[in-house]
Amino acid sequence: VAMTSEDAFHHSANSTYRTASGSLQADQDALLEKLLDRPPPSLQRPEDRFNGTYIIFFSLGIGGLLPWNFFVTAKEYWAFKLRNCSSPTAGEEAVGSDILNYFESYLTVASTVSSVLCLMANFLLVNRVPIRVRVLASLAVMLAVFLVMTVLVKVDTSSWTFGFFAVTIVCMALLSGTSTIFNSSVFGMTGSFPMRNSQALISGGAMGGTISAVALLVDLAAASDVTDSALAFFLTADVFLGLCVGLYLLLPRLEYARFYLRPVWPAHVFSGEEQPPQNSPSVPATALGSSESSIPPLRPILKKTAGLGFCIIYLFFITSLIFPAISTNIESLDKGSGSPWATKFFVPLTTFLLFNFADLCGRQVTAWLQVPGPRSKVLPGLVLLRTCLLPLFVLCNYQPRVRLHTVAFRSDLYPVLFTSLLGLSNGYLSTLALMYGPKIVPRELAEATGVVMSFYVCLGLVLGSACSALLVHLI
Repeated sequence: VAMTSEDAFHHSANSTYRTASGSLQADQDALLEKLLDRPPPSLQRPEDRFNGTYIIFFSLGIGGLLPWNFFVTAKEYWAFKLRNCSSPTAGEEAVGSDILNYFESYLTVASTVSSVLCLMANFLLVNRVPIRVRVLASLAVMLAVFLVMTVLVKVDTSSWTFGFFAVTIVCMALLSGTSTIFNSSVFGMTGSFPMRNSQALISGGAMGGTISAVALLVDLAAASDVTDSALAFFLTADVFLGLCVGLYLLLPRLEYARFYLRPVWPAHVFSGEEQPPQNSPSVPATALGSSESSIPPLRPILKKTAGLGFCIIYLFFITSLIFPAISTNIESLDKGSGSPWATKFFVPLTTFLLFNFADLCGRQVTAWLQVPGPRSKVLPGLVLLRTCLLPLFVLCNYQPRVRLHTVAFRSDLYPVLFTSLLGLSNGYLSTLALMYGPKIVPRELAEATGVVMSFYVCLGLVLGSACSALLVHLI
């Protein structure tokens, strides 16, 4: 029986690994071999009883994005509040209209800037601030923001429109930033679990979008008072955020979760081409909290995830290029008939609800099917193939058309079909790439890799949103 000296192993905060001089050549497609799912015989993995851990991560995924989705979905509410609804004077009406015209642009800027800054900060704090503190602090800030917005729903803000506008922008920046910290931290934590838990978290985020789209349709159908609708939105978000706090505190009490949250031997074996990024043979595990190793090494993470990073960036670039800038301006060919389907419900159904539901279905499929693999050439090929969706949407009944007058797809079924393909491919391929990321790096880098993968998503969305404005002017 071959024996390996204990000196050949070194310990980090999350795992035990071999150095290059004492290691066997490890296949970097570790997730396909389910290395993390195969504990040594002396340490048997407990079962996820009643799928408790899976349900918790799915719920955390909903709670992480549902508040932001509700914040963006309540367009009629913001328009109502920023119009000076209590019989404003003519001068105030002009001011309010000016704010309203650029309100969504301001929201986008506030959301994007705060997300990028918080992603950078979260990466720097991965080894300095415990994940429990980051997650609970971000949830507390998100809950506080929504409580403030909930209180303001029934407050007459017509006399201080600029003040309400400033408060809203600040709340959006805080909400977007803390939501980014929460989602990237929890996603990084799932890197220590089997892939199905990462999939649960990602699918939960899509469920948040689907719930917000359903809420929008219910709001349109009920045609109730706009403030009552907004109050229902915000109270629902408050409840979900409070639920997330309780579920996160419950997670470490589950035996299955504790098994993966503690160090597992051997959690990962470095290949001969690598050196341990956070430890050296002469540095004990307790030194991880020191300043020398407080910042995760970025270069090896970028090197390992470069291919997946390209897939994620291009996936979300194409998606945000089409949705919502192009897809929301595709009108029904029967709009002149005056039917509710063609006028009131066509865009909410065929764009928001259908896309989010298809995206959710695509993400959920990855719970049972995980092909192609992380190193397969088919994955980037499928990602690049999605470029074909762009001309398909443009050749639907997009309005107004200034330069490109041809409408090739003269049926309402075509945008339904194309939106389904857009959502399914986005959900399935993005979930695969995001799940693979933390699995192809050493386990002690899983959380930091989760932050980097979130940055890839953010970069793709920013590039797509910026280019969509140019594309709209070219149609």
